[in-house]
Amino acid sequence: MPHHHRNSVDNSRANIAHHYDLSNELFATFLDETMTYSSALFDTSVSGPSLAQVAAAPDHQRPEDLADAQRRKIDRLLDVTGVGPGTRLLEIGTGWGELALRAAVRGARVHSVTLSREQQTLARARIAAAGLADRVEVELVDYRLVEGEYDAVCSVEMIEAVGHEYLSEYFRTLRRRLAPGGRAGIQAILMPHDRMLATLGTYTWIHKYIFPGGFLPSAELVEALAREAGLTPTDRLSFGLHYAETLQRWDEAFVDADTAALGFDETFRRMWHFYLTYCRAGFASGYLDVQQLVLTTEAR
Repeated sequence: MPHHHRNSVDNSRANIAHHYDLSNELFATFLDETMTYSSALFDTSVSGPSLAQVAAAPDHQRPEDLADAQRRKIDRLLDVTGVGPGTRLLEIGTGWGELALRAAVRGARVHSVTLSREQQTLARARIAAAGLADRVEVELVDYRLVEGEYDAVCSVEMIEAVGHEYLSEYFRTLRRRLAPGGRAGIQAILMPHDRMLATLGTYTWIHKYIFPGGFLPSAELVEALAREAGLTPTDRLSFGLHYAETLQRWDEAFVDADTAALGFDETFRRMWHFYLTYCRAGFASGYLDVQQLVLTTEAR
């Protein structure tokens, strides 16, 4: 991997900007109204349809709106980390603000950090429009530089941008920021441990064109580093097929969008269509997974 793609404090902002600062308008063409850029969690209860049935249904017959499935994902993570009235919540990776908004509505006080100026701008605007600016701070700062103590930490699909050599520091940061008895809720894209080891250090198409500095850990590595940092895994939900469905919906919307009107050429359109379908294949085949993990600290 090129030296300038290493996720040091100095390099990380440029790596994030390469992807997330393309244009808020671009992301709005294919994300739902929540502007959530991570896997949704669809309703696959016993009485409901299977995910395979959901994926196979025509658009007009799909039983659940993507925005509702995104809210379910966020609400579950807030539930398992105990976020409610008075909770001091640190969010590592703001996105466009939906988790911070939903946490603030519950009565939490949220400190959300991002390295994307575009995301910070829109997240702040959405929070202000909802009348929640007094409960949410969105700061442009590296997660390693955050201070303070929090009852809960949430981090949704940000760990993939940390980089292999900085993963230990990521988990140590979670531990330092959590109050005794606190909980961290992480949503992470994961790959098989043997494939992670075999591909460690490779420089791929995704690194070059889509996510510079990206690294997908394995569940085994995540658990080992969490325990090494003094965090205990206490809850795990695996829902990789839900990401395949999420990506399919994003790709359908992206292909239908007029990205040329936003200044993106045909080469970019084909590249991103490939990126979205390439990722969908990884989850649909079971090669990739996405999990919500809860990590806890000991109470005094």
